[in-house]
Amino acid sequence: MTNSQEPVDEPRSEAETPDEPGSSGSSGPSTEDTEPAASAASESAEPSETSETSGPSEPSESSQLRDRWRRALADLDNLRKRHTKELQREREAERARVCTDWLPVLDNLELALAHAEADSGSVVQGVKAVRDQAVDILHRLGYPRDDETGVPFDPARHEVVTVVDDPGTEPGTVVQCLRPGYGTPGHQLRPMAAVVSKRQE
Repeated sequence: MTNSQEPVDEPRSEAETPDEPGSSGSSGPSTEDTEPAASAASESAEPSETSETSGPSEPSESSQLRDRWRRALADLDNLRKRHTKELQREREAERARVCTDWLPVLDNLELALAHAEADSGSVVQGVKAVRDQAVDILHRLGYPRDDETGVPFDPARHEVVTVVDDPGTEPGTVVQCLRPGYGTPGHQLRPMAAVVSKRQE
């Protein structure tokens, strides 16, 4: 009689044992490992969204002050240039006005010289008239003639050329005008050159 032997299942090794869900030997990530990673990813994404939605930052106070300072400098430079041009125009206009006032004086001098040979007596009168005309022009320009005598000496008006002994006048009196002055104290073309009486000793 033949003895039949049934095949016996051999025990499986650990490597051949199929992985069960939730077992410690599972190679897939667990839920405990995935939750911190997800939270970290969400936290890292939040600042980027904030930076994208915040827009450009407002200019600082120092940059605003620098901008205002530059504008003020530019305005000041433009004002200085405009003032220089206006001042130059005013000077040119004033010189032209003064020269225009002196043209009649030259015309009268030429007339006096033209009549000198025909009538020598009229030359003196013509020259006096021209002199008076020139004095009037200086007076209108703000520089009146100063040739007054018999007044106390004033250093703001007079320049002493010499002193004389004049018993008939008070000491320090202007007794003679050697050269007229033109202008007023503090606004003079030149002072009057004067002879002044000295004190009696």
